[in-house]
Amino acid sequence: MPLRSDWSQRTCSMARGLDILGDPWSILVLREVFFGNGRFDAMRSRLEVADSVLTKRLAGLVESGLLEKRAYDDGGRTRQEYVLTAKGEDALPVLNAVTIWAEKHLPAPSDQAHLYVIHSGCGKATSSADTCTECGERLTAANTSWHSRARSEQPIRLSTASGKGTAA
Repeated sequence: MPLRSDWSQRTCSMARGLDILGDPWSILVLREVFFGNGRFDAMRSRLEVADSVLTKRLAGLVESGLLEKRAYDDGGRTRQEYVLTAKGEDALPVLNAVTIWAEKHLPAPSDQAHLYVIHSGCGKATSSADTCTECGERLTAANTSWHSRARSEQPIRLSTASGKGTAA
């Protein structure tokens, strides 16, 4: 029995988008991959999620075309890591919007619990999901950083579909 309805064929584009991006675990998995954290064990550790939940979300994001698997050598053993596709990279404004909304409207339990969207070009935090409110430049994964004090004292450049970025 499915956990929820299939909205992939709905006439409303918002419903179709939520069919893929409406699950909190899927959004958090994408957050990890944008942070450059695309290996299963590292994601499981950071998210504190059960293997079965993570496996299902990763499979869904791969099937939907937001992530793809890429082989890497783990000391003599070939394993898979997950990287963004162009379609996955295009989800960045959604993640930015959720982050900015939460920072504006929800209290953080500690100073370490903040996440800020930073335009790397001018170095300023933005209050817009797709355009820097300081300089007006369009935000992309290539020119955006996220600043999470729980991860680093400095903003972390995001990974892109080309695989560039910094792991955290």
